[in-house]
Amino acid sequence: MLRDEMITVFGGSGFVGRHVVRALAKAGYRVRVATRRPHLAQDLRVMGVVGQVQLVQANIRVPSSVERAVEGASGVVNLVGVLAESGRQSFSSLHAMGAKTIAEAAAAAGIDKLIQVSAIGASAESESKYAQSKAAGEASVLAAVPSATVLRPSIIFGTDDGFFNMFGSIARFVPALPLFGGGKSLFQPVFAGDVGSAVLAAYQSDAARGETYELGGPATYSFKELMEFTLQHTARPRFLVPLPFSIGQVIAMFAEIAAILPFIPSYLTQDQLKQLRNDNVVSEGAKTLEDLGIEAETMEAIVPGYLARYRRYGQFHESEA
Repeated sequence: MLRDEMITVFGGSGFVGRHVVRALAKAGYRVRVATRRPHLAQDLRVMGVVGQVQLVQANIRVPSSVERAVEGASGVVNLVGVLAESGRQSFSSLHAMGAKTIAEAAAAAGIDKLIQVSAIGASAESESKYAQSKAAGEASVLAAVPSATVLRPSIIFGTDDGFFNMFGSIARFVPALPLFGGGKSLFQPVFAGDVGSAVLAAYQSDAARGETYELGGPATYSFKELMEFTLQHTARPRFLVPLPFSIGQVIAMFAEIAAILPFIPSYLTQDQLKQLRNDNVVSEGAKTLEDLGIEAETMEAIVPGYLARYRRYGQFHESEA
């Protein structure tokens, strides 16, 4: 049964956004997906009954379009984010200024239910511009809407993720994968579907207002263990070569220069190397998925299913698991 509430979701056409839209629609909310290119997100309409999921054009760098997108909404979810800067899609313009624009538009419209999806490691003291911009976005959101809820996920996995898919793809063409800093950095991968459930749970919980939650899966892994897991389930035996971060910065610098060419994607940036120097796990004492009533899904139950596409003979190639 449809509820009488409309929730505007910025970034709803992205990888995590699709899980969020599905969770909200399944719960009966009307969902307005604000995206720069609505014509590329028509498949979102089928996540609800006819008319339940709407698409509107909005660019968070254009305040007037954001104001139109939140008009008449009962709540707002901000999922907009990039892992690497490209042209006008900078960390500052999206994570910091974009979040500020959305929050101020929500406040002006009298909306006090706002979910800001940030990232574990967000800190004004970080060396990483990504982490700095995420922290700036959180601060701006809470200044405009003190009752907003901040969700900070670790790396997110799912069928279309940018982590396991990236390394699974790279492993097809190279004889070795680098372990920057020896691959000792720790991660707590969380399922995209659980992030979607967390957004819904936070939106529906009065206790979550003004709170920050760190979202991680049920287990912690080193970067080396994640690479071993990826190679195991893609059936691609490759060398894992430990490299100091100093060499990694040089490699990342050349990778960024090469990525200026439109046909060469950027697999590594200097800012990402800075993030890799720190563990990406739930802080001790932080509120977690468990506090939102969610039992986290395991990486082992989901990731092997979509890594099969990177085996030499696809799903018919026997895994070494």
